[in-house]
Amino acid sequence: MIPDEELKNIERLRWQCRRGMLELDVLLEAFLDQQYTSLSPRLQRHFLQLLELPDPIIHAWCVGGENPDDEEFVELVNSIRTTSVA
Repeated sequence: MIPDEELKNIERLRWQCRRGMLELDVLLEAFLDQQYTSLSPRLQRHFLQLLELPDPIIHAWCVGGENPDDEEFVELVNSIRTTSVA
């Protein structure tokens, strides 16, 4: 069972996953549901940082196939790219 505080954090993240592009909304929310809780604390921090970036950058990395310049994001972006969207 997920502790209440972590559940609140996930709901806050779900809200942040709502972007200006439906394609990103679906992908980021699916990633949050499927993989976020199993990420290392380091990758969870990178996910928070990713959500602070503008939509075109997130889209280019996660959907457009561009690679992040910052090596810190490469592992996270690769995980997001492999997320199954039903």
